[in-house]
Amino acid sequence: MERAYDLVVRGGTVVDGAGGAPYEADVGVKDGQIAKVGRIAGAGAEEVDARGQIVIPGFVDVHTHYDGQATWDERLQPSSWHGVTTVVMGNCGVGFAPCRPDDHDRLIRLMEGVEDIPFPVLAEGLPWNWESYPEYFESLAGRRFDVDVGSQLPHAALRVFVMGQRGVDREPATEADVDAMAAIAKRAMEAGAIGFGSSRTLNHRSSDGSPIATLTAGEDELTGIAMGLAAAGRGVLQFVSDFNDPEAEFDMLERLVARSGRPLSFSLVQSPRDPLQYKYLLERLSAAKARGLTMRAQVASRPVGVLFGLELTVNPFSSYPSYRAIKDRPLAERVAMLRDPGFRARLLAEEPESARAPGLSPARSWERIYLMGEEPDYEPTRENSVAALAAAQGKDPPEVALDHMLTDGGRGMLYLPILNYADYSLDPAYEMLNHECVVPGLSDGGAHVGMICDGSFPTTNLVHWTRDRSRGPKIPLERMVKAQCRDTAETVGLYDRGLVAEGFRADLNVIDYDRLKLKAPQVAYDLPTGGRRLIQRADGYTATIVRGEITYRDGEPTGALPGRLLRGAQAAPAAMAAE
Repeated sequence: MERAYDLVVRGGTVVDGAGGAPYEADVGVKDGQIAKVGRIAGAGAEEVDARGQIVIPGFVDVHTHYDGQATWDERLQPSSWHGVTTVVMGNCGVGFAPCRPDDHDRLIRLMEGVEDIPFPVLAEGLPWNWESYPEYFESLAGRRFDVDVGSQLPHAALRVFVMGQRGVDREPATEADVDAMAAIAKRAMEAGAIGFGSSRTLNHRSSDGSPIATLTAGEDELTGIAMGLAAAGRGVLQFVSDFNDPEAEFDMLERLVARSGRPLSFSLVQSPRDPLQYKYLLERLSAAKARGLTMRAQVASRPVGVLFGLELTVNPFSSYPSYRAIKDRPLAERVAMLRDPGFRARLLAEEPESARAPGLSPARSWERIYLMGEEPDYEPTRENSVAALAAAQGKDPPEVALDHMLTDGGRGMLYLPILNYADYSLDPAYEMLNHECVVPGLSDGGAHVGMICDGSFPTTNLVHWTRDRSRGPKIPLERMVKAQCRDTAETVGLYDRGLVAEGFRADLNVIDYDRLKLKAPQVAYDLPTGGRRLIQRADGYTATIVRGEITYRDGEPTGALPGRLLRGAQAAPAAMAAE
């Protein structure tokens, strides 16, 4: 006999994503949607016992870089290990479509430089069975995933496609160039793109060191593209900027929104170069909202930093002459040499050949570098820095750092917080996360595979901010769930998810909240060509559910792949839309 529900999540404490108080209820699922929230008498075809646990919507991660991984992988890990059920890629203006055949290597080098994904991995993994953006879209449309995937049109690829070498050289776009880009943007939105992403930061460079092609794109070019979205009547705008002239830059972003009518979000972090600038940008966001403009900031929920290690892209000794001589040897050989007393003494007596080496640059001093342990601490005190530990042990900081990296067969890691941590505190992040125009973002899932592992941001949001923080105020669980689920979904036009409510997408997490814990980052060699990447897992995710199917049980995949490529914005359920 057919069951009334395909799945019943039984007896959990529902934190529904709307921001209200948690309550106990069953959740019944039918045909990929939530059919009932309340007491359910009959059994489901499948059940999850959620007693003593929380039941929340699936996380929506609006800032990832799975543009390459989505072409070869069905599981968009690490994000899907952390309760994420929807990802949006194509951020920061980098991606692989549109692209002419002669420009394949050019875009690969850009992604290699900006997002630290090795050239051989992308060269081997990308099928390149597209040229236009709609063709790229169709190449993904036939694939199955463990999450839903939204794609944005990347500005760098678009500019190079239209302008060729002139675009790479950052020459001003002509009127004809702008018209061509606007037309492509319109077609991309009509094909199903979530939006358009662009970069205006010097931090984004190709692997050959050249700045990203979009760095100095003029307002006329950006306006033209934004008007392409307006002509399609859909799509969001996403930017990352250095905000070197914050007033002028924000003014321009406001004008883009005012002229096009399209929503816009930008990356916001506390920079050590100007630790109070974020406050000004928050004030401007509030003023823009008061004027009726839809603008939001995406913020990181912990420090944005770098991991150092012998297996990783860089470590504190990368520019030391003795280490450079052995850097290409297998890990076991390097570990043996670094443990040899003579080699070790010679290495520690040397000076780095680069002034940007950790320990020399003020932003990378030993006072700001920490040992990454089995239980990661993302709000460490200066008393736990490598410099402080070295002083307590009567050693030099490089010696302490080397000793730690040699643990676990040479797999020990060091952590350098850079952004959001100018004053050794996450209080700025707390202020940003509590602002009315801010959503959690910037996880960069799928990118920076040898230096950063921030796809676990959603777990940090629960573990650190709602439960474990001891160095400042916490954020109520129901507020954080709303921010990471409903607010993020609305930011990119996905109004059919982010709530535990009847008629909404059955994207859910059942979490053993008391047991939820981040594990330490690790290195895996599972990319194309055996490429290396950082991964990070968590304990406490009892079940993750996408479109009514259980994709993960206790952190392990079930084999279900209900995720699909999203075709643009998604409307709210009819009952909700009518209210």
